Amino acid sequence: MTEGTATMAILAPHVQPTGAVAGYRPGRTLRLSVELRRQFKRRRTIGVFALMVALPLILIAALQLGASQDAQQNSRINLVDVATSSGLNFTLFVLFATTGFFLVVVFALFFGDTVASEAQWGSLRYTLATPVPRMRLLRQKWYAALVLSIGAFLLLVVVGVVAGGIAFGFEDIQTPVGITIGQGDGLLRLAGMVGYLVVHLLVVGTLAFWLSTITDAPLAAVGGAIFTMFVFAILDQVQQLGAIRDWFPTANEFAWTDLLQNPVDSSDLFRGVIQSLVYAAVFTALAFRHFARRDVTS
Repeated sequence: MTEGTATMAILAPHVQPTGAVAGYRPGRTLRLSVELRRQFKRRRTIGVFALMVALPLILIAALQLGASQDAQQNSRINLVDVATSSGLNFTLFVLFATTGFFLVVVFALFFGDTVASEAQWGSLRYTLATPVPRMRLLRQKWYAALVLSIGAFLLLVVVGVVAGGIAFGFEDIQTPVGITIGQGDGLLRLAGMVGYLVVHLLVVGTLAFWLSTITDAPLAAVGGAIFTMFVFAILDQVQQLGAIRDWFPTANEFAWTDLLQNPVDSSDLFRGVIQSLVYAAVFTALAFRHFARRDVTS
């Protein structure tokens, strides 16, 4: 303790030796539960969760209305052909239909909006002046975005299983190639698919999170991440790029479908998980690095 600090402590007993007010604990500021309550009060959060409930119901209605002679004559074999075989089949179809765009938007929205929206409202500097340590603020917002993204995704899956089961029955999984997977094994594989997709979608989420620390415009952070992923998805269709495509963040986007095979081929799944975790770690590190040096004036 320096002489100046000791004098301050004598003159102001409520001040700690570090200069902080007595009772102040950096680790107790901006608890995750507080941040989650703030996020759940926002209309965009309520809207996303409501859409997660509505989307499976809309797809069920579309499948029921579209069960026509023309639809049955479709010679192309994919998950939509067996979507009405059972509730689990329907859930697989929901995953297949939402992986390329819808879930990308959801993860980008929750991660990209979290910091940029505070800056846009002008409340970011006041939050830091509470005082909340800068790195703790960013960490708590990262955790909150992760919880909201996974929560919305799980809600989509649960509604798909329940509503699909009510509409099409709680039967075994029937794959397009004629493989039957029991309900118990099917639920375990479905859990593996969800886990894989969460890891894969962390790429676009953390990219949006990094952009959120750079700009004060939430739309720029969210839109920039989505646009980047779409560009890579388009480039992934260019066969002339060869093996370079294997290193794109969109590579192995549908590797989760390998879990429908007997036996399961885990090579693409393993590569997809490792590659996604590396991208997510890099984007998260860049976000923390930039925010640590950022002059927060908004």
